[in-house]
Amino acid sequence: MTYQETIEYLYNQLPVYQKIGGSAYKEGLDNSLALDTYFAHPHTKYKTIHIAGTNGKGSTSHLLAAILQEAGYKVGLYTSPHLVDFRERIRVNGEKISQQYVVDFVDKHREYFEPIEPSFFELTMMMSFLYFADMHVDVAIIEVGLGGRLDSTNIITPDLSVITNISFDHMQFLGNTLEKIATEKAGIIKKNIPVIIGEAEGEVKNVFTDTAERVGAPILFAEDEHIIQSSLKTASGWLFDTKYYLHLKGELSGYAQIKNAATVLCAVKELQKIGYTIPSKAVYNGFAYVTKLTGLMGRWQILQELHPKIVCDTGHNVAGIKYIADQLANEKYDTLHIVLGMVNDKDIASVLELLPRKAIYYFTKASVPRAMNERELQMMAQKKGLMGYSYPTVAEAVRAAKDWAASNDFVFIGGSNFVVADALNAFGYK
Repeated sequence: MTYQETIEYLYNQLPVYQKIGGSAYKEGLDNSLALDTYFAHPHTKYKTIHIAGTNGKGSTSHLLAAILQEAGYKVGLYTSPHLVDFRERIRVNGEKISQQYVVDFVDKHREYFEPIEPSFFELTMMMSFLYFADMHVDVAIIEVGLGGRLDSTNIITPDLSVITNISFDHMQFLGNTLEKIATEKAGIIKKNIPVIIGEAEGEVKNVFTDTAERVGAPILFAEDEHIIQSSLKTASGWLFDTKYYLHLKGELSGYAQIKNAATVLCAVKELQKIGYTIPSKAVYNGFAYVTKLTGLMGRWQILQELHPKIVCDTGHNVAGIKYIADQLANEKYDTLHIVLGMVNDKDIASVLELLPRKAIYYFTKASVPRAMNERELQMMAQKKGLMGYSYPTVAEAVRAAKDWAASNDFVFIGGSNFVVADALNAFGYK
């Protein structure tokens, strides 16, 4: 098979959550353990760091990968979903897995894994584990796909676990209270393995504390460490003064990155404590050049600097949209234009409540089956006072927003990873 045929095979033969949603979700670790046995436990051949959380785990994973790369480690990075190219999910020192490796993996092993009927995520995760072993990485950053306790990735024994935060998302699988969701995420906490918690309060904090005590894991809450002493928004991102690093420039400019920075710096401190060599210069370079070092996209990403300014962001649930709404309120523009699409298994009504009324909306539908119909979204939004027009594709919505927007206006594109993915395609990203 060619690379494109292989990708189509993976999408068409295996259940893909990214495209079809809940019916692709396979609860439990049986498939992962069977695949792991067949491939001779490749994740045991290098160190790992495990990262879970409702929001921010992608940014946190990429920041830690960038820092460790700059510290001289050969770093594997496994994240999901991808935005433009499947190979974004599996990187070593920022370089995407080769097309040929993907083709060879499927050709060589399909006779074994087809009878197991793994999900797309289970198989691609195992592909990443084997690839990292074949590439002789020193350490791999492994991002949880969904939840934690029963997530496919939870077969690893990491050096460090990180849980960024807890908010409402994927309630059909994880539970309809923050405590239930926290319990699922806390499933990655393991005996004697230190865990960093980015944000937690009340009962959620108790869930993590109780779990850590029960399994005997050292626990550290980033918020309690007060690492970020000041933060200043600049034209190129953030300027942080912290306990350990003065004038730390952060390239990622979203408002959520203040919390992510605190979590990452706590993780760095813990990694140093357990034997990782991470000089200050690595931290400064990792924060300043994370997109170049790791290929991260879609986090308050500027697609066009001026005339008008155009930004996209993958925030797609209530907690993520709160940050985006705050940031939009602090941007300077004459008129705000918002290209918006969502998937139909999210809390759409709550997200719409948070978005600014004073804006022109371009409601649209991403190119995945889970995407909500643009006219339905428009009707729901109108009931919340959000007015605009509907477009059947993201490319058409983006084109319309660019045509309507004046030089001093601002165009925001978001509501879903998949809207951002289609927008990046429309802007020529490969």
